[in-house]
Amino acid sequence: MEKLPILVVDDEKNIRMTMSQSLEPLGLPIETAVNGEEALSLLRTRSFGLVFLDLKMPGLDGMEVLQIIRQEWPKLRVIIITAHGTIDSAVKAMKLGAVDFVQKPFSPVEIRDLAQLVFDREALDEDAVIKYGELIELAKRHISDGMFVEAGTVVKKAISEDPAHPEAYNLLGALHEMKGDHHEAVKFYHTAVDIDPTYKTAMSNLERITSWGEYGAIDFGPDAAAAEKEPGGENDDQ
Repeated sequence: MEKLPILVVDDEKNIRMTMSQSLEPLGLPIETAVNGEEALSLLRTRSFGLVFLDLKMPGLDGMEVLQIIRQEWPKLRVIIITAHGTIDSAVKAMKLGAVDFVQKPFSPVEIRDLAQLVFDREALDEDAVIKYGELIELAKRHISDGMFVEAGTVVKKAISEDPAHPEAYNLLGALHEMKGDHHEAVKFYHTAVDIDPTYKTAMSNLERITSWGEYGAIDFGPDAAAAEKEPGGENDDQ
């Protein structure tokens, strides 16, 4: 992925300032927009590599901006900013390629790591990916591109590579949920929890999908590839 500027879209001045400062160590130009209209104006005049997009803004809201981005710049990656960790149209956002979410309040490290994760994910060589964590990230890239069938195939390959971890089952659950198959989604979320009862990502998805009137973002889990690199991480090589 070419290291193009990052665009931060949020109507709160403090959020824009905090995020800009948090992203500066990446060494990329950072631009900001106060609303959806200004964001689209910037996107139409120059190229960006990544957008942090707040969903709740006056005027043109984030979901509308996300739809337009999907139509005009289908390869542009978008990280959704949520105020309370939930959005009413989570499945719709996923179908529009929003795989990554960040919840307010957030730490500078969290913002930088998430941006770097997206750049690293784009750099994956699909033909050379064989490790479990990289396969999970490749599947997320396919979801961002709207390639849901391909994403499912890669997730199943990850399960074949290492069936003892919950991330892939959670991701299959999310893919089924996006298709509207809640029965299969619940089944795979349950499988992930059965494998690891402490895996909060699947527990969150399972609670959300089985709770009447509850809405929230589908949780795709932490960066599995990064977890492999961390000493003592759950995917650390033995």
